[in-house]
Amino acid sequence: MFIINPSSSQPIYEQVIAQVKENILRGALREGEKLPSVRELAEITRVNPNTISKAYKILEQDHIIVTLRGRGTYVNQDLDIKTDTTAVKDMEHKLKNIIIELHYLGLNEEAVIESIKEIYSELRKETDHAQSGHVF
Repeated sequence: MFIINPSSSQPIYEQVIAQVKENILRGALREGEKLPSVRELAEITRVNPNTISKAYKILEQDHIIVTLRGRGTYVNQDLDIKTDTTAVKDMEHKLKNIIIELHYLGLNEEAVIESIKEIYSELRKETDHAQSGHVF
């Protein structure tokens, strides 16, 4: 399910991208599964179709989804997660900033590590319990 937060500092198209990726990771979206059309997802989320289109284009560039002309948009069946060292470095920098912020919110190293483990555990549970029902 998509939950768009219009008051978030994260742009809406990035929220869509993140939620598609999370739904794939959780198993709520499977390789080869059809996604709603741009227009359908725009109606569901009450977001401008151009915003959804931008998110889909970026997901296509990243080989997360594929659009087959006249047939629709699907989670890539050949989903091959590759390591992009530049993107990894960028994410490590973001993670470092998050860890710094968590430190100043009173969390020590053990608490941060425990939080990460809980998030992974939650994602694994969701993957184990994912049904073939629609996410949207």
